[in-house]
Amino acid sequence: MEGLTINFTKQLADLLKPFEQQNIKLIIHAGTPKTGTTSLQTYLGKKQYKLRGKGILYPHNLDKIHNPNAPKHQWFEKNLLTTNLESFVENVRNIISQVKEHTHTIILSSEGIYNYWWDFPEESKAILSELSKLIVIEVWVWFRDPLEFIESYYKQCIRNPQVANNPCYGMDLSFAEMLDIEWFSKHLDYQGFVNECQAVFGSNKVLVFKYEGDVVQEVIHRLGLATPHDNPSPRQNKSLNSVSIKLLRTINNYDIKAKDKDLLMTHLKEINGLLDNYANDTLIDEESRQRVLKLSSLIQF
Repeated sequence: MEGLTINFTKQLADLLKPFEQQNIKLIIHAGTPKTGTTSLQTYLGKKQYKLRGKGILYPHNLDKIHNPNAPKHQWFEKNLLTTNLESFVENVRNIISQVKEHTHTIILSSEGIYNYWWDFPEESKAILSELSKLIVIEVWVWFRDPLEFIESYYKQCIRNPQVANNPCYGMDLSFAEMLDIEWFSKHLDYQGFVNECQAVFGSNKVLVFKYEGDVVQEVIHRLGLATPHDNPSPRQNKSLNSVSIKLLRTINNYDIKAKDKDLLMTHLKEINGLLDNYANDTLIDEESRQRVLKLSSLIQF
């Protein structure tokens, strides 16, 4: 391991040393996308103070300005993606400052952990491996039917603003064309993700769940909170129909700034509702369907 990584590992060890006897568990909720992640983040954000009273810390979000309604921890994948270990340690320091004597569980949530897992440099994965030696870590991940997932994810990629070095975000691509791009099709490798996480965190530290519609209730149950959740979060991120996707693909031919695309999306959502009765929502042709089933690595739940 390089000296720089060793230095940051020591900093993490120093930060966590006062909590050695507290047996704190860190739960990393890695998504995946389109499995109720936004609803879960919204719920956990609203219940932060109630959960703290029960020893469960869903840390304050440092990016509240950009994500006021769904507090997520995007810094996690961003710091690892760019190997910005200094910021990673600083964010861990911020979390530690929120830990109380009765805290036994910390939850971090961002679907970007799954999205960008294959883009993390080895040095960043090494930091995660070292972190798992300092604190008990569990990775929680939900998977849905691969055909449903990849179609929804295709729509999300079309919706997203263009990002440098990303071959799919904000592009004018058909589903079949996007499926030809390895970065996109790699997201069907469910088992590959699990295998790599097991290599980093340990073979028994990755908990895999089948998405069945109510992740909030499942998480509450897993946390040992027997009371059914009140004020259930409404469904977030309503899916765009095929007509709206065609309009978006046309819009994506223009070099539109992210903030302007956000403004356009407000109007497009209204159009989406009006066009629901006219849309043919078949975006995956039969050939692509067979390819998806062949590419996807199904796992046992």
